[in-house]
Amino acid sequence: MALSRNISIFLVYLSGLLCGLIVSRQFFTSHRSLTHIRYPQSHSEIDSIPSDSHIHFAHDESMHNEDRRAANYLYKNARVLCWIMTGAANLRTKAIHVKATWAKRCNKVVFMSDKEDKEFPAIHLNVGEGRDHLTAKTMQAFEYIYKNHRDDADWFLKADDDTYVILENLRFLLGAHSPSDPVYFGHHFKTIVRQGYHSGGAGYVLSKEALTRFANRKSGLCASDLGAEDVEIGKCLQYLGVKPGDSRDALGRTRFHCFNPGTHLHGSYPDWYYEYDKYGAKKGMESMSDFPITFHYVSTNDMYDLEFFIYHLRAYGIIEGNPPIELTYPPKNSEYKFKPRVWHIPPKGDVTESENSSTTNESLLNAQVSRN
Repeated sequence: MALSRNISIFLVYLSGLLCGLIVSRQFFTSHRSLTHIRYPQSHSEIDSIPSDSHIHFAHDESMHNEDRRAANYLYKNARVLCWIMTGAANLRTKAIHVKATWAKRCNKVVFMSDKEDKEFPAIHLNVGEGRDHLTAKTMQAFEYIYKNHRDDADWFLKADDDTYVILENLRFLLGAHSPSDPVYFGHHFKTIVRQGYHSGGAGYVLSKEALTRFANRKSGLCASDLGAEDVEIGKCLQYLGVKPGDSRDALGRTRFHCFNPGTHLHGSYPDWYYEYDKYGAKKGMESMSDFPITFHYVSTNDMYDLEFFIYHLRAYGIIEGNPPIELTYPPKNSEYKFKPRVWHIPPKGDVTESENSSTTNESLLNAQVSRN
């Protein structure tokens, strides 16, 4: 009798344990986050998110009453070619949404794939598809860009098909730098490469001088395939004397981002990020620039959310002005030193540019309300 009762109690306990495990599994699989991603280049999370067909926005920009002189000036004077890393399987499920949103603001855009698609269009690179060949794909893509488009831009941006880029803010950064300098900008990781390297997912942008050195490197100097793409590009550019620029703003806030906005706001980072990030893996609005440039792991639906929030959402009665140009300089304690190119907007007429301005970070910091 006692034995039967003990068996019954055990079976009830076991049934409850199994039910608990099933419910927990259902909860955690239906509330996925990026926090458990272990490898910096993993796309497994967003690949499984369903997306709607692409959204068409109303053409209401003329009602926004915006002064676009600065943006128009930089469009002409800090020209950006964007090349997008994609594949035939993603061309009409992910890359098409990049094309419909932020890529239209590039001076020129090129989609790199494992198969040619003249209708899209996409360029065929002679490499195998898959994550094992991202290094070869990136090396060949930059070589193609140099051979066919080096005179079409001053700066050359590599981005994934799940990265969202705010081109106006990228040009705000690049406008203060010379494309003749051997430099590239992105989100700085401090591991593996001696001078560090920039995250592939967050996107990185090479100056024309950096691209030229890369395309004319000695045979065998850099890896041709295998390895992590961003690491191998970082090693290669280090061999060529190209420096990783500091893309933070004058207040030390980040502009290139390895994750989506919510992850950076709330700090739900995977473990590896704390080891990799050069500036301490900070979180919250106070750590992110008001003029961010990129976000990664952006689902196709979120591409349109960002497009709406950035270019269409307005608060009535608030007219935004342009920030001090010095905001785009790195912090005063930055290891990266450069000679700034400064441009300004006169009250009337075209935007002009001047070299060797006497304006410094100090004047900006005196004018800005401290956010720290």
